[in-house]
Amino acid sequence: MMFISITLAIWLAISQVQCLVQKDDVGKLPALGWNSWNAFACDINETKLLTAANQIVSLGLKDSGYEYVNIDDCWAVKSGRDNKTGQIIPDPIKFPSGIDGLAKSIHSLGLKIGIYGSAGTETCAGYPAQLGHEYLDAATFAAWGIDYFKYDNCYVPSNWTDPYDACVPDQWQKYGPFVNGTCAKSSTDAPTGYNWSTSNTAHRYAIMRDALLAQNRTILYSLCEWGQADVVTWGNATGNSWRMSGDINPWWARVAEILNENTFLLNSVNFWGHNDMDMLEIGNGNLTLAESRSHFAFWAAMKSPLIIGTALDVLPATHVAILRNKYLLAFHQDPLFGAPATPYKWGTNPDWTFNATNPAEYWSGESSQGTLVLALNTLGTKAPKTIVWKEVPHLEKEHDAFQVTDIWSGESLGCVSKGIEIKVEAHDTVGYIVGEKCAPMFSS
Repeated sequence: MMFISITLAIWLAISQVQCLVQKDDVGKLPALGWNSWNAFACDINETKLLTAANQIVSLGLKDSGYEYVNIDDCWAVKSGRDNKTGQIIPDPIKFPSGIDGLAKSIHSLGLKIGIYGSAGTETCAGYPAQLGHEYLDAATFAAWGIDYFKYDNCYVPSNWTDPYDACVPDQWQKYGPFVNGTCAKSSTDAPTGYNWSTSNTAHRYAIMRDALLAQNRTILYSLCEWGQADVVTWGNATGNSWRMSGDINPWWARVAEILNENTFLLNSVNFWGHNDMDMLEIGNGNLTLAESRSHFAFWAAMKSPLIIGTALDVLPATHVAILRNKYLLAFHQDPLFGAPATPYKWGTNPDWTFNATNPAEYWSGESSQGTLVLALNTLGTKAPKTIVWKEVPHLEKEHDAFQVTDIWSGESLGCVSKGIEIKVEAHDTVGYIVGEKCAPMFSS
């Protein structure tokens, strides 16, 4: 397959990684928005999208920075494309105003609209997809007023598959075992040093990138290729974000599994490119309030796109408060610091242990508001956690007292010396903004 060269993209070199830079800073920071799939799957329509859009405004989520209202799978006529134009056709029963009409309504609220497709012959639910129609569909989306495109990875024909495997330590893949960040060798592994940016998978996604860039509308490009083909090595040059795993589910074991996996992939995250840990499940399934706090805290701290996936008109105020947490959102959207928080100590396990049930527990990251410090309890019972200032890499080692704010209550804890000891509920996360030093360290 011929690789279509980029002629319209603007490039920026950061840490020797080429980044796709778009106009108006689209994609510089991780996206904030809502998506229909986790709440409604294929049972979508215009009314539900408009309800979500209006709730984003009325619940204060727009004021907190959420801006994208994204239609997922099942929005098109399933039987095929227009016989004359070849264009994909919105379902007129689900969307009587058309996608362009819906876009106008969403834009009138000061929000943006996203749509879904697949880099295969069909979408995951069996609807018309984009492979072979990239430029036509990109032009159609632009004409409709689309601002965000999620590109899935279903129904890939054999001539577009890769001859090799790239390790994805994920329950949805068949690679493994995966121990301490290393996949076991198999007969289908790529040769040592194989350049995955030349793979068929990378080519499929690059064609749509070029098609979107050829339009007169800036469209955020979200790669949903499930973490395959070593996407962290080429996703930054192709899209604004890229899925680093298989799909999320609304239970703690899966949240912890994705958290753990992404821990080992953070070198690819900075301005203009973000590992997508999949949509938020807050408000879905059997996640407790504590688990919902941890879910949101780590998706924000690792600077994944934050795409809400629940019915907002029935979401309890306790959960809305999590989604609007000003300290985590400020870290996530920081205009000066693009890097994610990273673990400085694993806690339950030795450092650098790959463990899907007990991931790294102690994290920190720099921001304009100070140093974000998180402590996660991965255990199923209440447990003590100790944060020691001297262990936090972003704090000055010659001082051990700092001004501290609790990220959940917003309470100022004043000048805190040495660190914090606290008992943390099962699967909960405590977090603090550690600010200016307030006393020198005295030697004993």
